Order: sequence, then C-alpha cells, then structure tokens
Amino acid sequence: MTVNRQTPAPDPSLLSGLLREARTLLPEAVALRRQIHRRPEVGLDLPDTQRAVLEGLSGLPLDVAVGAQCSSVVATLAGARPGPTILLRADMDALPLAEDTGLDFASERDGVMHACGHDAHSAMLVSAAQLLARHCARLNGNVRFMFQPGEEGYHGARDMIEEGLLENPAVDAAFALHSSPVLACGMVTSRPGPFLASADVVRIRFRGRGGHASQPHLALDPIPAACEAVLALQSLVTRRIDIFDPAVVTIATVEAGTAHNVIPETATLVGTVRALSATTRQALWRRIREVAVGIAAAHGLTCDVDVEEGYPPTRNDERFAPWALDVARAVVASDAVEVVADPVMAADDFSYVLERVPGAMAFLGTAPPGAKQPAPNHSNRMVLNEDAMATGIALHAAVALSYLA
Repeated sequence: MTVNRQTPAPDPSLLSGLLREARTLLPEAVALRRQIHRRPEVGLDLPDTQRAVLEGLSGLPLDVAVGAQCSSVVATLAGARPGPTILLRADMDALPLAEDTGLDFASERDGVMHACGHDAHSAMLVSAAQLLARHCARLNGNVRFMFQPGEEGYHGARDMIEEGLLENPAVDAAFALHSSPVLACGMVTSRPGPFLASADVVRIRFRGRGGHASQPHLALDPIPAACEAVLALQSLVTRRIDIFDPAVVTIATVEAGTAHNVIPETATLVGTVRALSATTRQALWRRIREVAVGIAAAHGLTCDVDVEEGYPPTRNDERFAPWALDVARAVVASDAVEVVADPVMAADDFSYVLERVPGAMAFLGTAPPGAKQPAPNHSNRMVLNEDAMATGIALHAAVALSYLA
C-alpha cells in the first residue's frame, strides 16, 4: 500500500459537523461506558463486556463476528463503493486492582477496576460505528471495528490477528486512540515513528550454597551477587545502549532469604525491560544475560536468566501519523492537537497490528475538571472526563471518512 495515495488531505467540508453529531451520541456512550465500568473483567474472557458491545452494535448494518479463542468482537461496515479497508481499535479489559474513586458507578467487582480507560475506548468505538453507519454512503471502502480483550498483558491483539482480524478483506491501515487522564481534556497527541516501548519481563536467579550467617566463607552467598547485578544493569543501560535509542531496565522485586541468620541458596531478581526498537530490545536480552552470568561466575555461583517476551514497540507510520493529526485539526481546534517530541515507555499490544499495516495510535486527553494532579492510568484513583469521549467518537469517524474519501 502507498500511504500517500491512500491518505488524501483532510477535507473540512467532509468532516464539518462530525463533532456536533458525536455530541448527540455522547449520552448513550457515557451510559455504555458506565455499564462496562461497573462490571469490569480481566484478561481474554470478557463475556459481560462482549455482550454490552454487541448490544451497542445491534441494528447497525455491520458484519459482526466474535472470537473463538477470546471474547473479541470484529464488526465490518461496508461502504457504498469498493475500496480499501481501515481498522479502528478499542480495547475492553480491566485491571486487577481495587477501585478507590468514590464514583457512583464504581466497580461492583472486588479487586477489579477499569483504571486505564478501556471502558471509554469501547463506548467511543461503538458510538463511532453508529456515526459512520449514518455516513455509509460517503465511504469508498470498508471500516473494521476491532474490540479486543486482553490488552493488559494477555496479547489479545495477537490472538485476534491469528483468527483473521486483518483478512477478508485485507486491512490497509489502522488507527487507535488511548485515553490519558494527565492530558488536558480534548487534547489529541501523537508522533511519527516510535510511540510506545516494548515491555518484557526478566527473571534472574542466582544459585549458590546456603549456610550459617556466621560462616559465609563456608557458603556461596547469592545475595551480594544479586545486589551487584542490580547496579551493573543500570550501568549497562547508561554505557552500552545508544542514548538516541533509549531503553529502561527496572528491577522491581528482589527475593532472597528466610531468616536473619541464614544464608539462602538462591536470590531472584524480577524486573521489566523496555526499548523503542527491535535492535535495542534484542541487544538488552543478550547483554543482561552476559552481565548476570558473568557476575555469578565471579562469585562462584550459577545463574538462570529467563526473558518473558511481551509486546513489541508500538511504531507509528511516518506518514500516517502526521496525516491523522491533520485530520484531528479539521475536527477540533488546532491548538488542541500536538505532535509530541518524545515517545512514552509504556506499552500496548496495538503494536502487533502496526507491525503488519501502516497506521498510528494517538492519545486523547481526558483530565478531569479542576484536578491539579490527575491520577494517571493504572491508579486505583483514576477518573476521566467523559466530555472528552465526544472528541474520541468524532476523531475515529473522521479518520475513517478521510481515509475512504
């Protein structure tokens, strides 16, 4: 696909009135968002959320399919004339943490909360489908709506791709929005190139020989080696990784020992490894192993290093992302659209889609009114401004209408 040919300059006359129409759909979108928020579900099996989305899409001229491996929903809207296919994505799953917002529609399920805005994402995309169905006669091609479970660490997008998400007809481009409660309400931000990082889990276990704390010379103490490795990994990032292709290595848990007078046999480090390119990501895996094994050998220990591969980096297409921001400027005030200078080291499995087709993800500001320091995503106190959902609805529709103009 040639992106320049498939992405005509946004036509203000085509997009005028979309935000106004989206605002008429906002009450229904808010009601759906709150319904999903009350009954959050984690992982790949989201029967209540799937049911709510299907009810929201009912009555629309869509070809709807549900997943076999997971509770996904894929709906396709065929335009009046043939043409390419653009995919719009919303994630649906919640997080395993207890809500502490005080909202009157707070989670009714202990230890589960929509703390990343996926409830709003799902509701916005349902309303965008309703809006685009009204304008079906203006579409030269197809819009595919992707409602995915399992974004929070379960590789839901990958499962959907394996089930044919990007086929029949083939998807030519893709777009996603993610809410950000620390951005001003209604702001839209993105950038071409690296946007989000990869996210892998590393586990390092040092194995020695236990003994009495009074006689360390008769044991092989794994704790000093583990401590040395934590510091060495920080030096690895600052001295062996290109600063213009940044990475993060964070050791988040250290597990060793059972008593003050016992030298344990093992010490285990667990952390996260993040990078913005496949090259640096793979170099980190290799060098972490070299550092850990080398330190273990210097202390007379053995060492096991396991990397649990997570999501790849999310890389926006170099031409689609600026074009999508131009579309946003035709929908909202131009000063509410910004090209950000720096990527974010969080991760999202929309990366699996962008590895296969050109497209982009953008952030939608949802900061609550009057909050000086809004709680970020993944906080038990995260709340969002539902007024911003109208912008999200309109932007989804505008990207699809412009792409298929």
